[in-house]
Amino acid sequence: MAPRVALEKSERKAPALATHLGRTSPQQTISVSVIVKRKNALNLSELKGRRISHAEFNEQYAADPADFDRIRAFAQQHGLTVDEAASSLPRRTVVLKGTADDMEKAFGVELNSYEDERHKKRFHSFTGKISLPEEHAEPIEAVLGLDSRPIATPHIRRLDDASDPNKKKKPNDPQPEPFSAVQVAQLYGFPTNLNGSGQTIAILELGGGYTESDLDTYFRGLGLTTPKVVSVGVDGASNSPGDPSGADGEVELDIEVAGSVAPGANIAVYFAPNTDQGFIDAITTAVHDTTNKPSALSISWGGPESSWPAASVTALDNACQSAAALGVTITVASGDAGSSDGTNGTVVDFPASSPHVLACGGTALFANGTSIAQEIVWDDQPQGGATGGGFSTSFATPSWQVSALPSGKTGRGVPDVSGDASPETGYNVIVDGQPQVVGGTSAVAPLYAGLIALVNQQLASQNQPSAGFVNPLLYQNAISFNDITQGNNGDYSAGKGWDACTGLGSPKGASILTTLTGANGGSVH
Repeated sequence: MAPRVALEKSERKAPALATHLGRTSPQQTISVSVIVKRKNALNLSELKGRRISHAEFNEQYAADPADFDRIRAFAQQHGLTVDEAASSLPRRTVVLKGTADDMEKAFGVELNSYEDERHKKRFHSFTGKISLPEEHAEPIEAVLGLDSRPIATPHIRRLDDASDPNKKKKPNDPQPEPFSAVQVAQLYGFPTNLNGSGQTIAILELGGGYTESDLDTYFRGLGLTTPKVVSVGVDGASNSPGDPSGADGEVELDIEVAGSVAPGANIAVYFAPNTDQGFIDAITTAVHDTTNKPSALSISWGGPESSWPAASVTALDNACQSAAALGVTITVASGDAGSSDGTNGTVVDFPASSPHVLACGGTALFANGTSIAQEIVWDDQPQGGATGGGFSTSFATPSWQVSALPSGKTGRGVPDVSGDASPETGYNVIVDGQPQVVGGTSAVAPLYAGLIALVNQQLASQNQPSAGFVNPLLYQNAISFNDITQGNNGDYSAGKGWDACTGLGSPKGASILTTLTGANGGSVH
């Protein structure tokens, strides 16, 4: 019998806040995504900002077909089937299916069933490490799907849930009022001669859904044509609206904000199960989608960095590196629970803490007509939410961020940028037929994705490649942002320059357009 080895970074701990229901039924069908290493290492700094084609990516940085054959042989030996239609060399993903009993034997784990106390969702998981025969383990980066616990929450806050009736307003303070996403874009000076035409914005969702009638009602109310929206199912998930208090609010907020900013862009919504497998499969599906061809991907879901398994963090970050190489900008909400991210310490939200995404924090935005009267850190604690931010313990400070961070601070700083997120100064949306006012850093990710679509439309007209990984250029051009200097998110306070509440600040849209179109092609590190 071939010797077995433990798969690096595969260790899982018993799920917290879950009720153990016993062993998983041996006959339960389980699907796993085996993530295979690249045929060549992807070094973004060596690309020096160059965007590569899907053809070049597939030639250089996809999985090696020989490694897929090794996984197929492993599957055959252990009674598992390969879902060839769901497998992909560019995504470096082999999908295996089989019974729980066969999966346990194949990967050296014991599967147990649980019920999540918050989500009321049943799932299976294991403790300890995955092991495989040595000959098959070598090309594998991660095995996802043997643990199906919910991994993320949507970073949306409704006004009714988040407002603090005891919060004292000073008489001379500007009074909060909600906006349409069009008004927010106007306040931030987004270019009005562009509409995102020719671009596709991808949106990742881990539950819920949208209805055409909601979108038509919303955009008609703004005097806009409803954008073309398509849904893409990942790992068996689909557009499933019907729960006004559930994830529908997230889905429709994302579409309505992105579509308001870039009404000429197409929108592709990728629905996946709320698991690390679903999350990562959705990112790779969007990034390598040569049918819809998104140039920006908005993600409004996440969870405390400390709650993510190490292998999943690596696999997801690697997917974001692929996006950077291909010229897809990923915008990610930084979280709605302040500097603690809902834990007992100071923790950043993931995937906002990936160094290969644009992490989007939150402000409270006050207007005087069509201009900004005041903008401060979004902080409705203790009753409500606050912008996520802090310093990663999983990722070192990227080179382009070193000079921006306070001295003595180490780790990737979150967020990079910010925008209106307070529910009190939030967004008027339509969810399941009903008008609502919502906020959260969820709104900021699609706001920036929409802006990137405008930038990419301008770049396309100049026969230039997409903006791609924008962080290095934005940090070199901090004057493209309104510096936020008032407020805190718990342990971190706003101040001059970058801070762990609002990053570089809120957008000066026209200036960002100039930065990303006039100096396109800055080096990526």
